[in-house]
Amino acid sequence: MAEEKPMPEFVEIKGGTFMMGDTRHYREETPVHRVTVSSFTISRTEITNAQFAAFVAETGYVTSVERPLDPAKYPGVPDELLKAGSMVFAQPTDDVDMGDLRNWWRYIAGADWRHPAGPGSTIEGLEDHPVVQVSVEDARAYAKWAGGRLPTEAEWEFAARGGLDGMDYSWGDSYSPLEGWKANSWQGTFPKTDLADDGHHGTAPVGSFDPNGYGLSDMAGNVWEHVSDWWVPGHPQTDQTDPDGPPLKLAARFASPAVGPMTVVKGGSWLCAPNFCLRYRPAARQPAESHIGSNHIGFRIARDVN
Repeated sequence: MAEEKPMPEFVEIKGGTFMMGDTRHYREETPVHRVTVSSFTISRTEITNAQFAAFVAETGYVTSVERPLDPAKYPGVPDELLKAGSMVFAQPTDDVDMGDLRNWWRYIAGADWRHPAGPGSTIEGLEDHPVVQVSVEDARAYAKWAGGRLPTEAEWEFAARGGLDGMDYSWGDSYSPLEGWKANSWQGTFPKTDLADDGHHGTAPVGSFDPNGYGLSDMAGNVWEHVSDWWVPGHPQTDQTDPDGPPLKLAARFASPAVGPMTVVKGGSWLCAPNFCLRYRPAARQPAESHIGSNHIGFRIARDVN
């Protein structure tokens, strides 16, 4: 009897209306506006290494970070950055300039989903951890294979709130360690000191923390999650129904020549800390390059309700 493939479990989210965005933290989360989404389903957890491995085993898919970059498409990019590889967090041992991300990020040739920290690292024993070092292109390919798609940013945020419209977090409006750790995030002073008081330095097995009101795990922290929307630094002013994000033409206005238009990631990661990145919140959002990964970005998938 053939072994059953590990596949995501889905939760149906009944459609509704909510206030998307936030005015209390970062400018790119504004303005707050009314959004209505139709019913959809979304995977209960982030896609795991085991689930992604099943996809690769069946299809032979090669992720974008496993392919060298075409110099013609990336003029001016140094040769070492054209090699197959990806971004890896490198924890500094001393105080660093917090305005320069290069102080804790390194491009490592050979870093990929099987070797998330570069050659010599492994996912052995981490089958139930979220897959990382995947681009939005890879996430879309997996979603199509699994009979789904990436959620829109609006769907993702609606689901992450778990029915708590307007709250700061997916569990309420405050976060005190005295109430217990509610997400895999950074404890200590980022990026120098991670106390790992929540039990994890790096990713945690999916579902390690209590789910939100819709039964979804890790909608805060653990890994950032790809959604389908192109990135622009802010929300529209008007009410929306089932928005699928800004057009590519608009996103291109905020693109850099080296990386092109970017897409949105949601939810924060194990690298988020109050002193630097208070983004393990439903409204939080960041841009991600379309053809590269990192060891703190993963994804979950959605399906339409028939």
